[in-house]
Parts: sequence; C-alpha cells; structure tokens
Amino acid sequence: MPGLALAAGYAWRLLVISLCGYVALVILERLQLIAIALFLALVVTSVLRPAAELVARVLPRGVAVSITVLGALLLLVGLLSLVGEAVMGESATLKSQFHDGLIHVEHWLEGTPLHLRSAKLTNLQGRIGSFLSTHRSALISTALNGAGHLVVVVAVAALALFCSIFFIHSGDSMWHWLRRQLPRSARSRWDRAGHAAWRTFAGYTRGIVIVAASNAVLVGIALVVLRVPLALPLTLLEFFATLVPLVGSPIAMGIASVVALAARGPLTALVILVLIVVIGQVEGHILHPFVMGWAVRVHPVAVALSVTAGEIVAGVIGAVVAVPMVAVAWSVICDLRASGTKQPAASGTDAVS
Repeated sequence: MPGLALAAGYAWRLLVISLCGYVALVILERLQLIAIALFLALVVTSVLRPAAELVARVLPRGVAVSITVLGALLLLVGLLSLVGEAVMGESATLKSQFHDGLIHVEHWLEGTPLHLRSAKLTNLQGRIGSFLSTHRSALISTALNGAGHLVVVVAVAALALFCSIFFIHSGDSMWHWLRRQLPRSARSRWDRAGHAAWRTFAGYTRGIVIVAASNAVLVGIALVVLRVPLALPLTLLEFFATLVPLVGSPIAMGIASVVALAARGPLTALVILVLIVVIGQVEGHILHPFVMGWAVRVHPVAVALSVTAGEIVAGVIGAVVAVPMVAVAWSVICDLRASGTKQPAASGTDAVS
C-alpha cells in the first residue's frame, strides 16, 4: 500500500519535527532572558549595521562601530529625557484637566443620547480616590515588583548591547567561523539558509521600524493638532507599540483616547478613535505592503495566527517575535526549495572561505 507507506513516512517526520520544536521551546523557556537579549541584539544589529558600514568607509571599523552605537544611545537617552520633561512639565496641568474632564464626562453621560441617572454617576472622582486608597498596599507591592523587574530589564538590555557591538563589528567573521565547524558537504546549504534568514530578518526589522516611525509621525501630528496633553510620550508609545503587529497600534491609540477624553472631552476622544481606524487602514493597505514588500511578504492571516500563537506561548514577547520568526522560517524554506537538489561541487577553498 504505497499511500499508507507515504503517510507513515510523513507522520514520523512530523513527529520528529514536533519533538524538536518542543525541545526548542523548553530550552528557550529555561533560557528566556538570554534568548530575549540575543533577539534584541539582532534587532539592534540589523538597524545600526548599515550606518556603521557607512561610517567605516572613512574611519577604522572599531571607531565607526563605537560612534554608531554611542550615537544611538545618546539619541535614545535624549528622547527619554524629553519624555520625562514633558510628563513633569504637564503633570500639574494634566491633573487639573483630568479633574475638569471627569466632571465634563459626567455631564455628557447625563445628557443626550445616554441620559444616565445622576445617582449612578455621583462622586465619580471620590470613587476613584477611594479605589486608590483601598488598593494602596496592592499598588505599592506592584510598584516594588516592578522595581525588581526593572533590574532584570537593565541586565537584559546590557547583555543585548554587549552582543550587538560584536555582531556589528565582526558578525561576518563569527558566521564564517561557525560555518567552518560544519561538515564540508553541509556548508553550502547552511550558508544559503543563513544568508536568506538574515536578509529576511534584517529587512523585516528595518521595515517594521519604518512603519512604526510613519505611524508615530501621523499620530504625533494628530495629537498636536487636537491639543492633546503629553503628545510626545504618546507618540513614542505609538512607535514602540506598532512593533507588535495588528494589536500594538490600536492599544496605544486607545490609551491616547483615554487621555484625550479626560483632558479634552468626548469629541476629541471620538476623533482619536476614528484615527485608530484610519491609521490602521493606512498602515495595512499602504505603508505595510509598500515598505515590507521588498523584504518579505507574509499573508495577514499568517500574521494574525502567528501573533496569537506567540502571545499564547510567551505573552507580549512571543507576540513581538512570532512574525519575524515565521517570516525567517518561510524565507529559508523557499530559498532552499528553490535551490532544488543541486549540490555544489566541493573545492579546496570551501574549507577556508
């Protein structure tokens, strides 16, 4: 029965692949922080390496890498400083606006079209204050736990920065060394797969950064025009949230709409909610296909399933890394399949290339 034999052959191969995938997931769960640091290092490398290569044309490579990394760090610190100053500068104004906004929202809910009874809305601010007082110990405990997590985040960021410096400076040499450790007959296919994987990963990372920056610019302009407080922090939140496909941008815009509701009223919040739909359409039908098409094309259904599966397996981190992992895997499969069964002839130079 050739059909049954063929099915059995595919079955045991799928079992082996599933077992390998399960073992890989277990290892990644145990070494989660190291895996996150390496992923961040690869992201940083894909973004900063073109700039380092450009500077290295006129300066020694070590100096070029140092200038590029330090410049990126100074830019990041400068943005965070601006955010801190903006939050501190507008905190008093925002508190007053939030107080007035709650009263305005109460009046709006009592009027057309909802006509809610005032008894249900009385002392809304008092209820919020009572909630904060009642749950003060829980909030303090959460803050302390957050401080402990902050130490872990700093350690992971330091490891990612350390690895990215070496990846930017001598990533090619590291890959060639790893390639020489493989059997000579397998080097060509691994080299082809490695180049396809890096090309796709770097293209996806640069593309998603461009899309996130474009979204952030559109959101920032809208927030400034609508005179929503904390426009700069909310713009940066939109940039980083867009790195999570499909769900990140709507969540960030939802937070912006809450701030607008408290500070500027329901009409401004409604405008921002409309912007969620508009910017989502611009991102999905214009920016994403135009910017990402040259790097990798992943079907929206595959993106949605990947994000969902990644979130189930590893939370927010899984949602972030799921799409690039799927894109890289598909790119490698397509590239190796395109190469067919052709085996390059081994040569004496293969061992030292």
